[in-house]
Amino acid sequence: MRSQEGGFTLIEIMVVLVIIAGLAYVVSTNVIGRLGKARVETTKIQIKNLESALQQFKLDNGFYPETQQGLEALIAPPTVGRIPQNYAREGYLEGGKIPKDQWGNDFKYIGPDQTQDGSYEIISPGPDGVYPSDDDISSRNIQ
Repeated sequence: MRSQEGGFTLIEIMVVLVIIAGLAYVVSTNVIGRLGKARVETTKIQIKNLESALQQFKLDNGFYPETQQGLEALIAPPTVGRIPQNYAREGYLEGGKIPKDQWGNDFKYIGPDQTQDGSYEIISPGPDGVYPSDDDISSRNIQ
């Protein structure tokens, strides 16, 4: 009598590999989708933090920084344009530097000198890093 040897056939191994690949695809697309949403939400939080710093700047000085002064006015007293008289010695941002958005891009600041309503706008160029484009994230569109 011959003994049968145990083992898997090539077809069984291929079926298992296809199942594993399918599961990996489903899991990775869900994780990547959530990562993209998390980056957008974190960028929105960063914009809100910059808005808080701008509000404090305005409370101290009576005006928002001009476009040419940019967000740099939150970490060092401006030397061009309208000069603040009550600038906080430690600045308005913790760490003394302006954060980048979640894709490593600089935020764009448009001051009240270049807006129709006399306010300001903070913009992240979004995942593509191009401003202006459809995926920009603006302080005017954040609830």
